[in-house]
Amino acid sequence: MSGNTRKNVFIIHGTGGHPKENWFPWLKEQLEPMGCKVIIPQFPTPENQTPETWFKVLDRYRGEYTPETILVAHSLGSAFALRILENYSVRIKAAFLVSAPIGVRPIKNWDGDQPFIGKPFDWEVIRTRAGKFVVFHSEDDPMVGIGNGIELAKNLGAEFVRLPNAGHFNAKAGYTKFELLLEKIKELV
Repeated sequence: MSGNTRKNVFIIHGTGGHPKENWFPWLKEQLEPMGCKVIIPQFPTPENQTPETWFKVLDRYRGEYTPETILVAHSLGSAFALRILENYSVRIKAAFLVSAPIGVRPIKNWDGDQPFIGKPFDWEVIRTRAGKFVVFHSEDDPMVGIGNGIELAKNLGAEFVRLPNAGHFNAKAGYTKFELLLEKIKELV
């Protein structure tokens, strides 16, 4: 399969995150046998955590960012995914945004998230940069209030998956696998 037609799935971690946490390795193991190339960059965090330093890391993979790309992002990684969609002019296949902080309080890491969420998002541009958006948020997320998910889904015209007891969709909340996310991605690969 040529590089232009193969589905590339980028998984973007959040604050303090890394490629081996939560459901990321499991999702990679599920998608690779389906022919997906799964890329999970390590971004600087929490030190030097800015959109600029994260773009420097992501730019190494610019050739892999194609119309067949699927973005999967967790927590602050979802806010960064929105900045990617603002800045990279490629229209991708889909974006799956999990527990995204977009500036609606409460957000536990409000100050640390400001470099990513402090300026308004260009929703008009972002909406044109992916064929499909799916937003996941839990009603009991202790890190990012559900108002963020509600507002994000509204701003994107996205499918909104609201779950009652998923916490922050991380290992602490029991999320070392994420079957529902996988099912949604499988619809596109």
